[in-house]
Amino acid sequence: MKIAVTIALLALPLAACNQNTELGNDREGQIDAAPTPAPIMGAAAALENVATAALKPETMSDADIAALGGREGRCAVKLTEVDFPSFLYEPTGSGAIKLNGKLIVLRNAGDARFEDGGLTVTLQPVDDEGNAGLQAMEMIIVPPGAKDEIGYRGYSQCFQVR
Repeated sequence: MKIAVTIALLALPLAACNQNTELGNDREGQIDAAPTPAPIMGAAAALENVATAALKPETMSDADIAALGGREGRCAVKLTEVDFPSFLYEPTGSGAIKLNGKLIVLRNAGDARFEDGGLTVTLQPVDDEGNAGLQAMEMIIVPPGAKDEIGYRGYSQCFQVR
């Protein structure tokens, strides 16, 4: 018994050693590789064999935005005022959405409507603005073969060409 207590007392200082150098991590902090962009695909291929009820717009990363050509001269629909885009579009050109882990480029079909392979995204400004002054926007998604549309309310922000 005396030996077990002695060993426990000797081990106690070692238990206080902490190899965690970053908050929330269980291992030493290290530099992560730069994120890679999601693949750019047509809607039919990107959404093949996916249940339409499971589709939700995903937030694009900086790598995704760069793969699509950047923010300049485009507008973004963000689900919160401080979020990254869920839909990125040129006011008179194409748009892109991230669904099922893939970037889908949609052609402009007029009247703030974008389409590809049976997927439709329609934007409708809302007479409201957020706390940061961004215009409220509804994004209505109709997946290929869906009976119902899926609507999201967020905010629109346009980025000027430098």
